[in-house]
Amino acid sequence: MLAKIAKVLKRILLSFFMLYGYNILVPSEALIPINAITVIILSIFEIPGLLFLIVIKLFIY
Repeated sequence: MLAKIAKVLKRILLSFFMLYGYNILVPSEALIPINAITVIILSIFEIPGLLFLIVIKLFIY
């Protein structure tokens, strides 16, 4: 049980830092806000989730 909780927390932290690193590297018009929804999407889908958020950000907004 404790191992599963540690795995979930690890994925959430990895997702947060992946999103933070993306926001550091891109221009200001392509920033993706760091909030619970974006971190959950990245925690579940990882790299494809990040690509999805980038596409949504660039084409919708």
